[in-house]
Amino acid sequence: MQNYLSRQEYFPSSTGFVPTMGALHEGHLELVKQCKQAQQLTLSSIFVNPTQFNDPADFKKYPVTIEKDISLLEEAGCDILFLPSVLEIYPGGISKLIHYELGSLENILEGFYRPGHFQGVCRVVHRLLDIVKTAHIYLGRKDYQQCMVIKKMLELTGLNVQVHIVPTVREPDGLAMSSRNIRLDEAARKQAVSIYKQLNWIKNEIGNQPMAALKETAMGNLLNDGFSKVDYVAIAEPDSLVPLEKIAAGDRAVVLIAAFLKEVRLIDNMEVSLPR
Repeated sequence: MQNYLSRQEYFPSSTGFVPTMGALHEGHLELVKQCKQAQQLTLSSIFVNPTQFNDPADFKKYPVTIEKDISLLEEAGCDILFLPSVLEIYPGGISKLIHYELGSLENILEGFYRPGHFQGVCRVVHRLLDIVKTAHIYLGRKDYQQCMVIKKMLELTGLNVQVHIVPTVREPDGLAMSSRNIRLDEAARKQAVSIYKQLNWIKNEIGNQPMAALKETAMGNLLNDGFSKVDYVAIAEPDSLVPLEKIAAGDRAVVLIAAFLKEVRLIDNMEVSLPR
């Protein structure tokens, strides 16, 4: 990739990068479209990163739809697609890799339930940015904690890359678009929208009830609506993701949910605020 880019009229300051793991949907394509509108050149990658899966079975189940993905990227106007091998990303193997001091971000919420996940995210994004040499990266808000982790990684490494966080793209009923949605059967797909409903319910009730009551009620509603397990319903400070016990007028927060429909784990989030 570096040899290819060196032969192009390639200017990192006006190039945007959209990293993906494939199984593309409208959420990914919106990242490409936003990048196209803002930058002269749009570069995307497809790489299913083995070091961010704490469960090997989840890695094996991850959908691979490369031909469809390429077609979708072409239609969206992506200029360059990078399809690296594991050897290209991890030329020295995956046994001895850099460790990033991410602080509490690494151990809460997704980090608690998926140990090692965010180290893998940082490694692959850091490596990809070293290769593509872009000044802009486009990320989807659905993976909110991942966005905060990547911002932290850039701060730690000193990479001069601007992060653009694009709002979550949703289905007409509100379900956040995700590569995992294709694993839902018809009944589970209808149940899945409960996550969006609980996010909206908390958004409307924030400030009217104690935080603990909001979270407990939302968890109960998810279980009643068919979810088999709820990892968390959290209300947190938007940047650090430190849990909030109360919210004052004018404050912002982010509500985050992770829950299972049978074997499919879904996540979503929504920013909320208490009016002054």
